[in-house]
Amino acid sequence: MKKKVYIISHSHWDREWYMPYEQHHMRLVELMDDVLELAENDPDFDSFHLDGQTIILDDYLQVRPEQKSAVQKAITAGKLRIGPFYILQDDFLISSESNVRNMLIGKKETDKWGSAVQLGYFPDTFGNMGQTPQMMQQAGLDAAAFGRGVKPVGFNNEVLDDENYTSQYSEMWWQGPDGSTVLGLLFANWYSNGNEIPAEKEAAIAFWTQKLAEAEKFASTNHLLMMNGVDHQPVQKNITKAIALANELFPEYEFIHSNFDEYLKQMQQDLPEKVGMVHGELTSQETDGWFTLANTASARVYLKQWNTKVERQLENITEPLVAMAYDLTQKYPHDQLDYAWKLLLQNHPHDSICGCSVDEVHREMMPRFEKANEVGKFLAEEALTHLVEAIDTEIFPETSHPFVVFNTSGYEKSEIVKVKVEIERKPFKEGTPHELWEALAESETPIFEVIDTHGQVIPASISTPEVHFGYDLPKDRFRIPYMAKYIDIEMRIANMPAFSWNTFALQETRSKAKENVSMIKDLKKYRLENSCLNVTINEDGTLAVLDKATGRIYNKLLTIENTGDIGNEYIFKQPEGARPILSSGCPAEISVIKDEAFMAQIKIIQRMMIPKSADDLLEKEQKAVVDFRYRNAGRSEKLQELTIETIVTMEKDSTHLRFETTLDNQMKDHRLRMLFPTGIQAETHEADSIYEVVTRPNQVSKSWENPTNPQHQHAFVNIHDDASGITVSNFGLNEYEILPETNTIALTLLRAVGEMGDWGYFPTPEAQCLGTHTFNYGVDFHGEKAQRYVTYQRAYAAQIPFSVKATSRHSGSLKAKDAYLMIAGETFAVTALKNSEDNRTLVVRGFNMSGKSAEVKIEKLDSNEPDLLNLLEEKQKEQIPKKMKAYEIHTIGFER
Repeated sequence: MKKKVYIISHSHWDREWYMPYEQHHMRLVELMDDVLELAENDPDFDSFHLDGQTIILDDYLQVRPEQKSAVQKAITAGKLRIGPFYILQDDFLISSESNVRNMLIGKKETDKWGSAVQLGYFPDTFGNMGQTPQMMQQAGLDAAAFGRGVKPVGFNNEVLDDENYTSQYSEMWWQGPDGSTVLGLLFANWYSNGNEIPAEKEAAIAFWTQKLAEAEKFASTNHLLMMNGVDHQPVQKNITKAIALANELFPEYEFIHSNFDEYLKQMQQDLPEKVGMVHGELTSQETDGWFTLANTASARVYLKQWNTKVERQLENITEPLVAMAYDLTQKYPHDQLDYAWKLLLQNHPHDSICGCSVDEVHREMMPRFEKANEVGKFLAEEALTHLVEAIDTEIFPETSHPFVVFNTSGYEKSEIVKVKVEIERKPFKEGTPHELWEALAESETPIFEVIDTHGQVIPASISTPEVHFGYDLPKDRFRIPYMAKYIDIEMRIANMPAFSWNTFALQETRSKAKENVSMIKDLKKYRLENSCLNVTINEDGTLAVLDKATGRIYNKLLTIENTGDIGNEYIFKQPEGARPILSSGCPAEISVIKDEAFMAQIKIIQRMMIPKSADDLLEKEQKAVVDFRYRNAGRSEKLQELTIETIVTMEKDSTHLRFETTLDNQMKDHRLRMLFPTGIQAETHEADSIYEVVTRPNQVSKSWENPTNPQHQHAFVNIHDDASGITVSNFGLNEYEILPETNTIALTLLRAVGEMGDWGYFPTPEAQCLGTHTFNYGVDFHGEKAQRYVTYQRAYAAQIPFSVKATSRHSGSLKAKDAYLMIAGETFAVTALKNSEDNRTLVVRGFNMSGKSAEVKIEKLDSNEPDLLNLLEEKQKEQIPKKMKAYEIHTIGFER
């Protein structure tokens, strides 16, 4: 039987990368024009694969709206193969829900045109998430194609016993941590192995002699895949002529112009029983370690912080609030949310969110983040208004000023909340603005206290009043400007249930009571203590923490490490022979900021002298495109002072310490990390990933050559033994490393570099991240290892602030204190609370963080038993099991 060669025309379309978006965009218009012309005029042209992303259609029709009917004709005829995703994302740097929304919006967009290619398409993601098999299965996809993460062996088609991330074939089974399995298709010779096929005899003979041998080296069947295209490649217009010539020159093969659906169907029929299996996340673990591209997690860290901010706004604040408010309004803003999600997803392609493009690209990302965030804030405020107006606040005294706090996270949450309460208002119609301002500023302000729904006084910090301008925008009339007097309240709310609300009030009192309880035990040595921890701030600004529950002491936490970086946006490279500069031993300035019964805050100022940049050789090596691994540049001998201010917050009865670090970076070509030495003997650690808490080794494989081993995270990383453990949490700081000699958790705060890297010289001065930066992160402690999941839930909850809204005293249909849902599950991580697209179902999604089956209970008091859904939120035949399997993703739906 002849071997069959399937040639698929495509162009891997990085929407923006080494040129600004519009430069790529205009080339896309030319590409699509050519593809549609071929589809119309060449009957032998089978189809063009549109790179798995439907956004290409939007981008094209934005410029060529008159071509909509031509696009539809090509799709209907199968000449243009679309979907299944909206964009080609970076798996690891966007949230679990963002990965799903990419599929949901991709399906919605694809359904407008026709049917999707039935293939999970990840040609150029920088590593592949371990839960891909389960996610693809739950989206109705049985195969996934990818270009990175697995090392193809090829030699005699064998794999060494101790190598878990190699494959003897370009086809393999890929199994996720829960046991789900899909067919994996590795672009072993990259997704350009059939690019620019010659249509001239001699060139074609040379081309196919080489290319066929390369494909056969890895193929497990007689079906060979040739990808006719590469990054931003124009369509080969004479492809059918070149294929006809190949059939003439190589009669022992059959060359056809084809598509993925046909190739997968035929290949799977002949797939051998044993093609090997890879497991979990695929991050090039068995390579030399230089090109995992994991350091993109710390390139332009401001992008990652903004991304986290917007994801939390849409996923964990806006959507839960509008879902709650739907019970009152019977309205859900699907169109507005889709608009916001699309804006956010447009920042999620790998060359965008990874921060590895030219400056113009990342400059254009910022308005998308800001716009998506503003839509989310607007919709959340609208929902809050509906909810608060329906909450009964008449239990409070007539002269009080009520306010409602919402916990929109899926976890019990304890945290400091800040609220601004209006106590007096004067509309502009009552006088001139400055006269109104003076009248309010000079009026006497009573003494206030905060009470709960039982009338109990809550410890709170209450500010002196301030007068500000404000305005209302009524739905039925013109704007109403005013001056108002406000009080700022800061208080700690403890153990607030998931998806719940609680009402408090500011009321007048005769005397201001203050508890004489302080967590600052020693002003000379700066020792903090609550019921859980004893914290000593050392003279150099590092911390020594005693976890009272276990008796374990953690020393030298918050050690600052600075190193040079002569790499690029993709890859960190420390100068040869250079040693890190540490804050250890350098005296710090320590002062008290706040000392309340419920919270203590200490400011630590550390000053480090570090080189102002790399030396002059680096720029020469960059311009000469010297491989970063072989650069000889070092750090400049000129030093500058870097001032680093860190606020340490301890809360009452909490094992969780919070940190906020601010600095003004005026140095170049360097990396700044915060070190947390653990002293724990362990061979592995855990970090949160996409629908998974993944276990990773602390040591690298035998083939690893890179002196560093950077890893991805979203909310936390943990090291533990059987008796105790430590969890370092973060907000938008996606890179960490375990330093195995001491099992130190190294959290990257900032990485500053001056070039894009990859295939040429592209200077990126804005990637030096000059200017002021603020970083938020924390550390939590636990006892026996089963208790670590509580710290994981706290890390997730810490990224989701309480939502607060002041209101008036009024009657309502909702209780002053209640929970929308009841969720119980020690190892359950909640990722979504939203409406289904048709509003028939309230959707709750989450996953089991544990490697063991676990009980999870989710109840909505006014609903029937929920149904099991897939990731596309379609009802399944199976019943919801009593226990979730290890690492299982569950989406359930309550009928509306």
